[in-house]
Amino acid sequence: MSPAIFAYDIFNSLFFFKKTIMSTLSMTQPLTGVRAKRIESIDLLRGIVIIIMALDHVRDYFHHSAYIYDPTDFSQTSVWIFFTRWITHFCAPVFTFLAGTSACLIGFRKTRKEVSFFLFTRGLILVIGEVTLITLGWTFNLAYPVLILQVIWSIGISMIALSALVYLPRWAILAIGILLIAGHNLLDSVHVQGKGLTSFFWSLLHEQNFSFVYGHFLVIVGYPVIPWIGIIATGYCLGSLYAPGYDPVKRKKTLLSVGMAVSLLFIIIRAINVYGDPHPWSVQKNSLFTFLSFLNTTKYPPSLLYSLMTLGPAIVFLALAEKPLNALTEKISVFGRVPMFFYIVHIYFIHLFAMIAATFSGYKWSDMILHTWVTANSQLRGFGFNLLVVYILWIVVIVLLYPLCKWYDQYKRTHLTQQKWLSYI
Repeated sequence: MSPAIFAYDIFNSLFFFKKTIMSTLSMTQPLTGVRAKRIESIDLLRGIVIIIMALDHVRDYFHHSAYIYDPTDFSQTSVWIFFTRWITHFCAPVFTFLAGTSACLIGFRKTRKEVSFFLFTRGLILVIGEVTLITLGWTFNLAYPVLILQVIWSIGISMIALSALVYLPRWAILAIGILLIAGHNLLDSVHVQGKGLTSFFWSLLHEQNFSFVYGHFLVIVGYPVIPWIGIIATGYCLGSLYAPGYDPVKRKKTLLSVGMAVSLLFIIIRAINVYGDPHPWSVQKNSLFTFLSFLNTTKYPPSLLYSLMTLGPAIVFLALAEKPLNALTEKISVFGRVPMFFYIVHIYFIHLFAMIAATFSGYKWSDMILHTWVTANSQLRGFGFNLLVVYILWIVVIVLLYPLCKWYDQYKRTHLTQQKWLSYI
């Protein structure tokens, strides 16, 4: 198939998606009397990426090479180490995208004002939680020498932005989302030098920075927010496909068409190697590593190609996953129904486990009281295990946390109407 036919299929699918969004604008009014219903395919996808996310965090704390070099450094990494890191790239964009989809689902039973208020307050809670409870989980340091602005911060800010965007027509939200995702790489050459507030503000928007020091605090800006706002906005628009009464066959066809189009668009733009990522792929020492270079897109902030590479297959999965859950997928979906609860608990659990492992490995337990990002702590250089041990520990973490997540899922389901705060966690 020629590139021209590829391009035609892509834009035809995106045009079809736009028409679908326009046709559902009449559904934006709240449907009174509609009871909240979980979308099992969304819970399943979210559960899968949560489980994969835990692998990345176990690797951060337990893999010996994590303290020495970046897993995407082709001069030092192996194929297995690279893919252990690469597969986790799907987590943050899928979380953010589905957060937007979930916000749209809320809109089917609440007024626009209520949805906006929920998004604003939940976003604010996520931002506060990131720099307090979650940062503490990463560091175990009560002095708070570092404030870590990562994925929860970016989702929180994106929700706050979406709380304003929901007042716009659905087509305008989609246009803004696509513009932010596709156009932000035009800013890659913009750099604000120095350590002042202007430089800090620019890092919050578009340029990762691990070295801001303000008074007592080191501030790590891991997730600049411009493209993440675009991702949550497009996820919000996709939620229109799950409106009550929407034809499931049409939804599956649309999801499959859009997902395939987005995936093909990634291949075409990446192959052209001109725009969409600040780091073009290049020929490596062999064909396999050249393929890895092709896949090695930029996450901080997520480039256009990174977003296409991760969201395309995720949308295809949503199309294929519309079927009854079985024994295994039901267990995976448990994690997907309590994502924030799992996120907080698993960080503390992994860090505590790492502290015990460090003690038995000849290090002091206090070496796991961290003053910066875990892999940048010089006192831990030399600590860690091989990749097989990392995978075993990852499975152990998931198995041990499953009963706790199942309990919280059941508690949340039975108490949500009486305890509104549960909708925030």
